[in-house]
Amino acid sequence: MANGSRQAAWEFFGTELKRHREEAGLTQAELGYRVFVSGGYIGQFEQAIRKPQLDVAARIDEVLQTAGFFERTWRKLIDDRRYADYFADVVELERTATKIATFAPTLVPGLLQTAPYTRAVMLAGNPFIADEHIEEKTTARRERAQILNDAARPTYWAILHEHVLKIPVGDATAMAEQLDHIVRMAQQRRVLVQVLPYSVGAYPLMGRMVQLMEFEDAPPTAYTEAVYSGNLLDDPALVKRVQDAYDLLRAAALPAEASLALIKSAAEDHRRCGSTT
Repeated sequence: MANGSRQAAWEFFGTELKRHREEAGLTQAELGYRVFVSGGYIGQFEQAIRKPQLDVAARIDEVLQTAGFFERTWRKLIDDRRYADYFADVVELERTATKIATFAPTLVPGLLQTAPYTRAVMLAGNPFIADEHIEEKTTARRERAQILNDAARPTYWAILHEHVLKIPVGDATAMAEQLDHIVRMAQQRRVLVQVLPYSVGAYPLMGRMVQLMEFEDAPPTAYTEAVYSGNLLDDPALVKRVQDAYDLLRAAALPAEASLALIKSAAEDHRRCGSTT
């Protein structure tokens, strides 16, 4: 679904939700209480700010007695198959997050990837993938990254293991351009990047990708990923443990200025490798 038509679907869902809610004589807070979300969430659904989740759509149908209308609308118009089921909710949470903190042990995070880097990752995972599927996935990832260009963009903090800078994903030119892109984003103060150097040795969350997200009107969440699966954690005790581990990573990582110097140096190394081949 194209970005414009997807937004129109959200707006249709929100308009109908508001109409049915008001006909039922419920406030946003009252409906939110009955479907186990906040009144602010209901307001964001109605204003097409936040994508409604399938389970919430089904509960809205039960409360408003709309005979499955909102669940059918979600399935027909809103579900976006460009993202894996285990990651789709993360994409929506990113759009409303006020702060995102990522640790990447092996791969440049999706929000910082350039198109050539993304294409190389996709092709490595499936050498038989069709070109149009690669472009669809690449476009989706670039759309995700637009949140870092918005006026109301979240605070974005990324810690990259030095390993990420060394692995040549794509050809040498593409890898150098990927690292240049990270440097530019940091210099434009759109992101804060630190590098965890090899010299640290063992470190918290060793080898595990993790993303923490904070929100204005909801508790923080943590996302971790494994092979073709992911875990979105919202239990406060678990999220706090991940936050504590992330704080230890920050303390072990190089300062921002030294990190950018290391990223620039790695980019030059890739460029030199490309010029000698």
